[in-house]
Amino acid sequence: MTTRKYDAVIIGGGHNGLVCAYYLARAGLSVRVCERRHIVGGAAVTEEFHPGFRNSVASYTVSLLNPVVISEMNLASNGLKMVPRPISNFLPLENGGYLKVGGSLAKTQAEIAKFSDRDAQMLPQYYERLEAVANVLRDIATKTPPNTRAGITAAIKAGSQLWPVLRGGEGLHQDVLDLFTKSARSFLDAWFDSDPIKAAFGFDAVVGNYASPDTPGSAYVLLHHVFGEVNGVKGAWGHAIGGMGAITEAMRKACLDVGVEISTDAPVSNVDVKDGLATGVILENGERISADRVISNVNPKLLYERLVPEDTLEPEFKRRMAGWRCASGTLRMNVALSELPDFSCLPGKTMGEHHQSGIIIAPSLDYMDRAFTDAKTHGWSQQPIVEMLIPSTLDDSLAPAGQHVASLFCQQFAPELPDGKAWSDHREEVADLVVDTVTEYAPNFKKSVLGRMVLTPQDLEGKFGLIGGDIMHGSMTLDQMWAARPALGYGDYRGALRRLYHCGSGAHPGGGVTGLPGRNAAREILKDLGKNIARLKHGN
Repeated sequence: MTTRKYDAVIIGGGHNGLVCAYYLARAGLSVRVCERRHIVGGAAVTEEFHPGFRNSVASYTVSLLNPVVISEMNLASNGLKMVPRPISNFLPLENGGYLKVGGSLAKTQAEIAKFSDRDAQMLPQYYERLEAVANVLRDIATKTPPNTRAGITAAIKAGSQLWPVLRGGEGLHQDVLDLFTKSARSFLDAWFDSDPIKAAFGFDAVVGNYASPDTPGSAYVLLHHVFGEVNGVKGAWGHAIGGMGAITEAMRKACLDVGVEISTDAPVSNVDVKDGLATGVILENGERISADRVISNVNPKLLYERLVPEDTLEPEFKRRMAGWRCASGTLRMNVALSELPDFSCLPGKTMGEHHQSGIIIAPSLDYMDRAFTDAKTHGWSQQPIVEMLIPSTLDDSLAPAGQHVASLFCQQFAPELPDGKAWSDHREEVADLVVDTVTEYAPNFKKSVLGRMVLTPQDLEGKFGLIGGDIMHGSMTLDQMWAARPALGYGDYRGALRRLYHCGSGAHPGGGVTGLPGRNAAREILKDLGKNIARLKHGN
């Protein structure tokens, strides 16, 4: 069975696939998106997980979504509304204390001064230096990395993109070097003395990163999570009313407005290849979709090891893809609650700003390091790292009146368990452990749980195609970033076959709900077609 031919077919209806589809269709191309699930959105979806309770099932908070994408896709007009958290994070401590971060510089300094006056005084300079690096990398994130096979052209392009770093002065040079090479601990040790503030900032270094805060290079992941903004406020975190699915629903509407054809319940079996040329895809139901170009929004490992015929790839490229590391060490839970958690360190069930923030159960860098060591040895941590959000405190559409939903984003859980164990046999055991961990800090938590959805790394792969449960589509380490994402020579969104492209988080600038891989890829596809790309003003 063969359908009509399209200018482009996109594998995967996650947010980057929708973004790419929108820009291509707006430029006049016929585009079809094939999504394996019954809804589009990939990991950014909102679903009912317990009667009357809805939540962002996998991806769970908004900040990194690029403002240019929001504007150009008219997402606000298509129903997207985002509200900021009143503070960024709340860190309950083992000794009964706590630390709040965010709200304002003065409020955060006052909180940090409870532990160290020196650290409070250092905070403005820390923010200023981190923001200087983030500003440079925000700009690079909108650009296409150089193709290392392009010789002098690549060198010129690399120099152009890195020029803001080179001209930035010695302080910026050192900060960039430190963030890309140092561990989160060694980076933070150079700034702060007190454990709570290092834990609050160091947590970002292990989010979606199966690593210790002592792992070299983990400081970059810390930086990656400060790229974003909410409603024009840089570095802020917030909530999309209706959950993360509200983002992709607005994108779906935008795509339909420009003529994108979206197929759900349409899993791709393989890429159709003729004489080294990607000519379309074949669905699991046997439908053959012909297209002038195939665009992948799935993990590069899934694409090249499961969807592309093995005999069409060069042996060296296959070897490199076999080494593509996918490991975010993530377990995800959605929990229906009868009441708000009552924290021992800040008692009271009345809603406070700490309930509306990211609640971090990881009181020190040593705690985080032990969690990773446990997972490497036993498969999961006996004291897991947990970030809890209670989005119903900002959005009453998610739960019945007076009740709440909580997102539990948990680290460290090995993508593959040792000794041949299967996650399906230990799902409820580790879920109980996570609930007990939160209950140590909020004694009413366990008894308030009405229902839960548990997604192990194995479940995240099966449900969303996240290989190894990797929410980033590949580890965010220096050897898998920029021009090397997903491999040197293929970092410019062009794949290992002619007319095959990458538009997902396995391409630059990487994971998170940014929309930039999709937008950047569309720009390169249109460039290859000789299309007028004047309306894509940012990047080159």
